[in-house]
Amino acid sequence: MYHSNPNINLTEDLDTIVWKYLDLSKFLDLLMSKKLFMSRSDKFEDQYEGTFSEPTYEEIKRLSIDNPDFLKYYKTHREKVAISSWHINEYESFAMWQIFTQNSEGLAIQSTIGRLQNALGSENNYKQYIGEVNYIDYKKEYIPFDDMFFPFLFKRKSFQYEREVRIITDVADSKIILNDGLKISVDINQLIEKIYIHPKSENWYKNLVIQLVKQLDFNFTIEKSDLESDILI
Repeated sequence: MYHSNPNINLTEDLDTIVWKYLDLSKFLDLLMSKKLFMSRSDKFEDQYEGTFSEPTYEEIKRLSIDNPDFLKYYKTHREKVAISSWHINEYESFAMWQIFTQNSEGLAIQSTIGRLQNALGSENNYKQYIGEVNYIDYKKEYIPFDDMFFPFLFKRKSFQYEREVRIITDVADSKIILNDGLKISVDINQLIEKIYIHPKSENWYKNLVIQLVKQLDFNFTIEKSDLESDILI
């Protein structure tokens, strides 16, 4: 279930559009299981996920001189946090299609911040929080550590193009062991407003997606990406 956190930065405009780009297999797994996969924070390709910037790390080291478990806790905490990444944009992104879909058979989920919040109401076992990622210079800028979520809401400036908003779950208070990640229950009809088909896909692929969605008793609006629409000249 979604919980607000006054320390976490999130737009107040609940109609802010967000996107998730994924392959067909992951999309079908979402629909069939009605569960959203969240990756363990230290399993992302970016090795800096859930870590601190240099100025913050130096301060934490100083504080850990008399309490070495303090630093150890921050290092192991990454294994207890799961993340689902979404992209904030009014429009679909050509770059996101290229990065997050492996071939022309990918698709994109369009949703909103408000829909994400409402969709999480189906999950009763774990608390979820939603926050926008801040992009900073890890060599110069400071990451606060007075909230345990802050390390997971900062990334290096080289990732600014992602314009990321994250759903975050912390299972540190439970006995569960995260392997690759965690699946949480979601209301699919709240989560998904529209589906966009890969701009380079063939018509048969769009028809296949429409048929599969119908067979699973969902009625989302499904559109072909207009990034490859006919030119007017």
